[in-house]
Amino acid sequence: MARYAIGDLQGCFYSLMHLLDKIAFDSNHDELWFVGDLINRGQGSLAVMRWLYQHQASIKVVLGNHDLHAIAVAHGVRPPHRFDTLSELLLAADGGELLHWLRHQPLMVFADDYAMVHAGLYPQWSLTQAKGLAEEVEAVLQSPHYADFLQAMYGNQPAQWSDQLMGIERWRAITNALTRMRICDAQGAMEFTFKGELAEVPEHYWPWFLAPVRCEQPAQTILFGHWSALGLYQGAGVIGLDTGCLWGRTLTAYALDTHDIVQVPLDLRDQAVSGSQQD
Repeated sequence: MARYAIGDLQGCFYSLMHLLDKIAFDSNHDELWFVGDLINRGQGSLAVMRWLYQHQASIKVVLGNHDLHAIAVAHGVRPPHRFDTLSELLLAADGGELLHWLRHQPLMVFADDYAMVHAGLYPQWSLTQAKGLAEEVEAVLQSPHYADFLQAMYGNQPAQWSDQLMGIERWRAITNALTRMRICDAQGAMEFTFKGELAEVPEHYWPWFLAPVRCEQPAQTILFGHWSALGLYQGAGVIGLDTGCLWGRTLTAYALDTHDIVQVPLDLRDQAVSGSQQD
């Protein structure tokens, strides 16, 4: 059995197929971990969703910000962004079933020697605390009142965690930390506009994984995506896997047991709509 973690797909179906060929993926024996942002911006969101749904017994996924946005658009609580590429998925006969399955996926996977989130682990949270908080939002997202959550999910505030947060502000802070965070200040206030390279992080801010105050150094290695300008990042206890396939670079697989790196270039059939912005 081989286990691979794969970076942000964002609808890059043909690139995914090329990568799976390269690692000789066998759904009868192997397991794939996907770090979120499975769909949107690339041209193959429907094909990606159908493949994931068909192979759900062989995969682990977490939700990314683009996945949550797709669910919100599908339920009419958010208008499409001008660079969204969700129409084929939304109009497909099986689109509702696929999006229902997507809505029931976790925000965090915590298994054996790895933990997986889309964006990062808030510095003041332990892994155990983060898993519990992720499950709070998952329960809301999977409840009959999920549309109310989706309606109020958007926004940058509160930018800093407090155990006293309640209701939608609490759930929004959890969601933003797990699906949108890249950098924060020494007090843990998250900044959501920065999308640049590591060397360009503004003064008085740190990447979440280098924050000066952290609750703990987890025993598990944290797998994450979301930060395409960071690229492949292998640091102390963290592996960043968003290598910007959608933006003309590569799609990356990381072997969880051997630590090998396998990459394929963007298949041009998957490329982003002209003019869209990296996020």
